[in-house]
This record gives sequence, structure tokens and C-alpha cells, in this order.
Amino acid sequence: MHSLRVFLIGCVAIAMSGCAGYQLGPSNGQTAGEKTVQVTPFTNHTPEPRLGDAVTGQLRKQLQRDGTYRLATHDAGDIVVTGVLSRYYRHELSFVPNDVTTVRDYRVQLTAQVTARERSTGKLLLDQPVTGYTLIRVGSDLTSTERQALPLLAEDLARQITALLVDGSW
Repeated sequence: MHSLRVFLIGCVAIAMSGCAGYQLGPSNGQTAGEKTVQVTPFTNHTPEPRLGDAVTGQLRKQLQRDGTYRLATHDAGDIVVTGVLSRYYRHELSFVPNDVTTVRDYRVQLTAQVTARERSTGKLLLDQPVTGYTLIRVGSDLTSTERQALPLLAEDLARQITALLVDGSW
């Protein structure tokens, strides 16, 4: 019976040591929800329509999901995030077997110049290009395939932006 107790205590100690480096809450040292973020609609300078709205909506969702900042929906936020979608690019990944001219898979990337400023001081917190990616398999129609992949592309870009905002060193 004594050896069973020692074994169980040892198992609990090992299990608890695995969580020793885990930190509950935001990773940047702030209290969750301490500051608010206002996301202004992204400007779209690419030839693809509807990207600005998709990225803006996904960024708002990602920030809410993360919980480090509260999303400012009615009032001005402590941090104002703006962005310009500057580049939409398709890169061929694979071709149809026995036909080296017909593309089967593309890697689609979207780049945005993202800026975040403190509203009260005007201090620039973030100003850099951020890129999101997704893969698409071309069916019978490339245009409709890209349209269906647009939410995935916007979500990946929003995830990249959120990570930079949350883990920023300011």
C-alpha cells in the first residue's frame, strides 16, 4: 500500500512539472482586457474585391477570441489598428499529371501593411508588412475556388496580425 502511495505521488509530481512553464492569461504581461483595440476597415489596393471587409471582420474575431485586448465597438480604443492590403499573389504549387501547363494547386498569399498606434500618445506600436497564406486546389473554375478560399486567407492574415499585436514588445 505504501509503494502505491509513493507511485501515485510520483505520477502527480511528474504531471505537475509538465505545466511549470505555462502562464495563464496574456503572454505580453498585461492584464486580459486591460486595453481596448479599435480596428478600422482595411483599405484594399489589390485587384481582388471584398478582401478589405473580410480581413477587417476576421481581425476583429481573432482579437475577441484571443482576449488580450477588448474590442472597442462603440467608443474609441486605446490602440487603433489600420491596414492597407497591398499584395495578392498566386504561386503555382503543382500541375495536373501529364499536363505541365495546367495548374492543380496554388498557394495564395495576401500582404497588408499594418499600423497600430496608441490613441492617447500617438506612439507607433506596430508598422510592418504582414502576410497570410492559404492553399487552393483548382476545380473547374479558378474564380469560384478563389472566392471560396477568401475567408481562409483572411483568417490566416488576421491570425498573424493578432499574434504581432498580442506578443508585441511595447
